Amino acid sequence: MEENMDESQSQKGCKECCERCVGSLPWASLIATILLYMGVALFCGCGHEALSGTVTILQNYFEVIRAPGGVLDVFTIIDILKYIIYGLAAGFFVFGVLLLVEGFFTTGAIRDLYGEFKITACGRCLTAFLMVLAYLFFLVWLGVTAFTSLPVFMYYNVWSMCKNATSVEGANLCLDLRQFGAVTISEERKVCMGSEKFLNMCDSNELDLTFHLFVCALAGAGAAVIAMVHFLMALAANWGYLKDASRMQKYEDIKSKEEQELHDIHSTRSKERLNAYT
Repeated sequence: MEENMDESQSQKGCKECCERCVGSLPWASLIATILLYMGVALFCGCGHEALSGTVTILQNYFEVIRAPGGVLDVFTIIDILKYIIYGLAAGFFVFGVLLLVEGFFTTGAIRDLYGEFKITACGRCLTAFLMVLAYLFFLVWLGVTAFTSLPVFMYYNVWSMCKNATSVEGANLCLDLRQFGAVTISEERKVCMGSEKFLNMCDSNELDLTFHLFVCALAGAGAAVIAMVHFLMALAANWGYLKDASRMQKYEDIKSKEEQELHDIHSTRSKERLNAYT
């Protein structure tokens, strides 16, 4: 009988411990962090490889040569975009950790109602600062998503031309890099339908792979936008809880102070009556 009671108490204790652990997790921030990391990883990885594939296509089929010295050309711009991708990967990894840590602290403080982090002005200021920062990064990722849609659109046109090459066999359509701003006006770098370079480019794996990599990068940027919206909702909710909790603490402080004053007045009157009686 005693063993059964011990087992039931042990199971109850484990259940309460699990419920406490699950209840203390900031699920909104955790889901947003996972979505942010997935989106950033997808954008950075696929975007980097898509830019490398673009360099291969330009060199092999359009015969674009890297300009000597420090001249700003399409290859230099691609290198700059790669460095921006490296910075995005590192920066948003740190930013995701900060938001997740803030979610853990705030969730525990809200659950305890009178946690130190929740009540301090530093905690409220940090939550407000992260909320403003998340909004700015939300706008940044909106811009990144719009920018990533441009190469997807251009590669889709090229990919459609390759797929429909047989149906428009008599048409004299050309891909001119001057239309995309990849080369200067004086340079003529174009590939026309029916030419050997065009057919080789359509038959190669670089074009199809690069197009789909840009599509995956666009999907990753969209996932990052959704993650930033999740973070904004979680931070706004945390800010509201922190503000209400701060007001509650002030109310409790005032209430305890008034109760202490009433107790002191009652004690003083009791002493006065006792002295008068004696």
